Amino acid sequence: MKINSIRKLLLFVMVAATVVGCKKSTSKNTSRATGWKINDKDGGFQYNTSFKEQETAPGLVFVEGGTFTKGRVQDDIMHDWNNTPTQQHVQSFYMDETEVTNVMYLEYLDYLKKVYPPENPRYKNIYNGALPDTLVWRNRLGYNEVMTNNYLRHPAYAEYPVVGVNWVQAVQFSEWRTDRVNEAVLEREGYIESGTKYAVLEGDVEGSGFSTRAYLQNPSATYSGQIDSLQGKARSKNDSTNVFAKQTSGIILPDYRLPTEAEWEYAAQAQAGQREYNNYRGRKKYPWKGEYTRSGKRVSRGDQLANFKQGKGDYGGIAGWSDDGADITAQVKSYPPNDLGLYDMAGNVAEWVADVYRPIVDDEANDFNYYRGNVYTKTSIGKDGKVAIVSGDSIVYDTLPNGRIVARDLPGELATVAITKEDAYLRPNFSQSDNRGFRDGDYSSTRYFDRFADEEDESQDTKRMYNSPKHKVSRDSLGNLVREYDQKARTTLIDDEVRVYKGGSWRDRAYWLDPAQRRYLPQYMATDYIGFRCAMSRVGSKAKKRKSPRG
Repeated sequence: MKINSIRKLLLFVMVAATVVGCKKSTSKNTSRATGWKINDKDGGFQYNTSFKEQETAPGLVFVEGGTFTKGRVQDDIMHDWNNTPTQQHVQSFYMDETEVTNVMYLEYLDYLKKVYPPENPRYKNIYNGALPDTLVWRNRLGYNEVMTNNYLRHPAYAEYPVVGVNWVQAVQFSEWRTDRVNEAVLEREGYIESGTKYAVLEGDVEGSGFSTRAYLQNPSATYSGQIDSLQGKARSKNDSTNVFAKQTSGIILPDYRLPTEAEWEYAAQAQAGQREYNNYRGRKKYPWKGEYTRSGKRVSRGDQLANFKQGKGDYGGIAGWSDDGADITAQVKSYPPNDLGLYDMAGNVAEWVADVYRPIVDDEANDFNYYRGNVYTKTSIGKDGKVAIVSGDSIVYDTLPNGRIVARDLPGELATVAITKEDAYLRPNFSQSDNRGFRDGDYSSTRYFDRFADEEDESQDTKRMYNSPKHKVSRDSLGNLVREYDQKARTTLIDDEVRVYKGGSWRDRAYWLDPAQRRYLPQYMATDYIGFRCAMSRVGSKAKKRKSPRG
């Protein structure tokens, strides 16, 4: 009896030792490649081995990617040929729950005004270039001065979608938002001292805003090289030997950006509620279920499900219980969300997306994360061999065709240049920096296209794919802007500076509420009916939850 007990005890010890040894050998803090320790306190390779999942950034909703039919699938009464159905697949991403509001944009303006004070001649055009055009509300035969004077800044409109913002401004807001969110994350994780962003706003490091990309590539130069005095005391548990966060730390969030047209349309359709096994049941005309714009539910029967123009002279309906609650834009979340939890994906304001407009969607060239507008750049390297960072004296300003001046990059951000032919040499996936016109092929829309023209002679007007206006803006000897309008007869607005906007607005009839509808406008122009919302790519797994076994 005693012998059997001893044997059992010995067996238990051996099994336990084996289990412990296996755990030790397969520890996540031990390299499976070399056997060396990861995250050793004495140094060595540092990596976030406990990373589980990308956190959901402020204001965003998770959208699981998948396949869908992009383009018009029913009621094509106009026979539009620019949204022919194509099968597309998008990766998982995040989308703003609502459109960017006035108060969100005012926070951006407040930051720019404090960090880059416009009274400083070097920074004057940074703040002025970001200001929305409030004159978009004016109408030659209408009295709209109350919106011109109040819509952007008055608290009564705080949670209304911002308008008067062109595509360029929307992109720059997204870049600013990326940096502010990551700056807050670094402060939360102890890489930056608490209160740093307020020190920046109070002018302690004027003209040196935080840039995520610059921090990752040259952190010691952040805040004009003053980051040491603003360094946090705490350190990430998985990066205890380093004073700066890295990409491998896993805490830096991807960029806020404008959604691609495919992402926006996929999110607006919200086909999740139509799914049956690996198919969608039927086709959706609007972001909600059903064929009508009014609710059929008992508690809200007859209520409009979006803010749009119902007919000539009818922007809200007859005053009273059946009114849709808005004559111009409406406060966000005034109408029910779609099945993904996104508000106002139809109506309220139309929204800028990232894509350059073309009538044809070339799904033969690509049907995965489709996007037209790639202009590839690389970080500029200074004479000292380090990455070049924009300073107050090296800001580059672009003058848009309408005369508005905008900063290409803010001080503190990385300076970039176009990739060269050497960078793209023998690459099978791209061959040049600017790919906006890649495989356009829309011969029927142009008078000038010449497939046999000399590719090296870019001065030929025949090289232009579309016969679009070419306005010129220059300065005279006194520095005054000189605007020269293109006086030639033109046949289209389409060129590489024209962007897509999606969704109906408060000014549009129900026809435009279909997520498949697409329109375009020059990227430097703004209106009283176009706003935007941001998106963010997801890194890692496609889904947040693992698929459960089928019983």
